[in-house]
Amino acid sequence: MSGTEGLPVVLIHRLPAFNLLFKSRFHTHFTLLNPPHDSPDSIHSFLSRHAASIRALVAVGPTPVNSQTLDLLSALEIVVCSSAGIDHVDLCECRRRGVLVTSAGNAFSEDVADYSVALLIDVLRRVSAGNRFARAGLWPQHGSYPLGSKLGGKRVGIVGLGSIGSEVAKRLAAFGCSIAYTSRKKKSAVSYPFYENVRDLAADSNVLIVCCALTDQTRRMISKDVMTALGKEGVIVNVGRGALIDEKELVQSLLRGEIGGAGLDVYENEPYVPEELFALDNVVLSPHVAALTPESFEALQDVIIGNLLAFFSNKPLLSPVQLD
Repeated sequence: MSGTEGLPVVLIHRLPAFNLLFKSRFHTHFTLLNPPHDSPDSIHSFLSRHAASIRALVAVGPTPVNSQTLDLLSALEIVVCSSAGIDHVDLCECRRRGVLVTSAGNAFSEDVADYSVALLIDVLRRVSAGNRFARAGLWPQHGSYPLGSKLGGKRVGIVGLGSIGSEVAKRLAAFGCSIAYTSRKKKSAVSYPFYENVRDLAADSNVLIVCCALTDQTRRMISKDVMTALGKEGVIVNVGRGALIDEKELVQSLLRGEIGGAGLDVYENEPYVPEELFALDNVVLSPHVAALTPESFEALQDVIIGNLLAFFSNKPLLSPVQLD
């Protein structure tokens, strides 16, 4: 069923705090349904009234797509995600119902990779800490500032060599780092050493950069054992999902000096950051913005609109998620 002027109907599925920032281009191709958010009853009623016309849903940011949502949308055939991570979507339920799922694809990969390197350099060279030192007027009082550590020559272990991890590897190789990785399976197209598990990777690395998807298998995979294997000089950078790391153990390891530092863009209970980290100069904190630039939003809308147009015209999707 089509909406206004015969355009396909697309549901904008979002939490109240999130919005689709580029709706003007969408109106050229689709009739957008944007439910009210003043009460759960109004959303339920809205979806019930329009369910028969909704074949496509755009999930904005981390808005959950669970069985309760799917129950209300009997005609739904595709969930188009605006994020690279899809842990907020019940993939098993989508597979059972025959609902397709797409991700943001490579829209964010380069920007997240840039930010990963920025976090790592910041931790190693103490950029943010030095900025605080200078701004506080401490230089005249204390003289020289403690030295940071060189990036070149570091052994970097990448956890998840997908589109983001591959871009991270490319950038760090140019700095003279040696790259190794662990992933769901060995990548035949790359020559970097592959490790079957993250603990062994950590034991042979100075740095771990975590950029894999969050699943039941990867939840808290960066455990106390992994941190111990990384060692007292080791640095962890996380641009994936907060729950990939055992956050309580990470905090304690940092407080006890059992690892060398961390650069974190994601946290287990966002937007809340463990307060124990605030005073640590070897930790750089960022509010989950690694993917967000004007350029990445432009690329994202191309991917979302491309996936929707492909779906409604029965063409191959740009960034399908494998549900098998």
